[in-house]
Amino acid sequence: MNIKEVRLIQVEMPLKKPFVTHQGTLEKRPVIVVEAKDHIGLSGWGEVTAFPSPFYTSETIQTARHVLSNFLIPAVKGLKKPEQFHKAVSFVKGHPMAKAGLEGALWDLAAKQQNVSLSCLVGGVKEEVEAGAVISLSSYTAEEIDSLLDEGYTRFKLKVEKGKEREMILSVRETHPDLPLMIDANGMYEEENLEEVVKLDDLGLLMIEQPFPSGDFYLHQQAQKQMKTPLCLDESIQSYEDAKQAIALGSCRIMNIKISRIGGLSAAIHVHDLCQSHNIPVWCGGMVETGISKAHNLALASLPNFQYPGDLSGSLRYFEKDIINPYFEVNNGMMQVPHGKGIGVSINKEVLRSFTKQEDRFTL
Repeated sequence: MNIKEVRLIQVEMPLKKPFVTHQGTLEKRPVIVVEAKDHIGLSGWGEVTAFPSPFYTSETIQTARHVLSNFLIPAVKGLKKPEQFHKAVSFVKGHPMAKAGLEGALWDLAAKQQNVSLSCLVGGVKEEVEAGAVISLSSYTAEEIDSLLDEGYTRFKLKVEKGKEREMILSVRETHPDLPLMIDANGMYEEENLEEVVKLDDLGLLMIEQPFPSGDFYLHQQAQKQMKTPLCLDESIQSYEDAKQAIALGSCRIMNIKISRIGGLSAAIHVHDLCQSHNIPVWCGGMVETGISKAHNLALASLPNFQYPGDLSGSLRYFEKDIINPYFEVNNGMMQVPHGKGIGVSINKEVLRSFTKQEDRFTL
């Protein structure tokens, strides 16, 4: 790949409105933009989507920067292709978001070096994919849903609070009785809540995402055995091995694949293939991210077993400005898979600079 330089650019993106879950509130979105440049000046772009605090996984922006600077970036010197990345950094345990950001830049660079789109390089088969909207606790209004319906979104994910989930779901049903609705619990239920989760089976939901804590497979298995509503695992799936165990135990009927959470695009493809071989449909999760991650997500979601609308949204869903050109848009509920070289969008250097808080360069 002839990697000459890697650049880490920490940016802070103001949100249009706070993004609220039971785990916490985001008013600004910090991410680390990763640029990998080769000897002839081609650049590949990735994104580290860890949060400022470890409320979602154990990683943070600070830990990601440390691991990238001291361990991951030095390990990619002399790498021939992105598929070798996982083995090259296998001595680093954990830190999937840091790994995903750097590997993403390598995948983009490799696609550009081969003059193909990232979707083409990973075996994508779809020209467009369905978009699904996430409704946070701060945007829980009928007007918000009406606006998203006007934009054509075809699936709605509602963040809920323990003890108020039925009330919230029924409130949405009052104004939008036919809305394709799922809920995301972000692991807030415990063993004593198992019966409460099972009772949600009568609400006709598309799925219930991650009702029990990260790493759990047993409680999800026990609930899924009693429910017609599919359970979907998110935080519990942080590796290929996790996915294999969940399938073997019958802990879910649907799986959410997030490139950042799973450790990179290579791992995400392997989990996709595993689920496909076991007839477990998947969908692409999102992390309130910039257009760089959206481009990677769209390439991943173009694979054949992505059967449900993902957390895929237009560039201006959360931000006043994005750092890419052109912006991503949702049209009639669909998003086009980029077909330009690499991730198929360019970086708006001026906007990127305006959001930059810190930058580090590493020469290989």
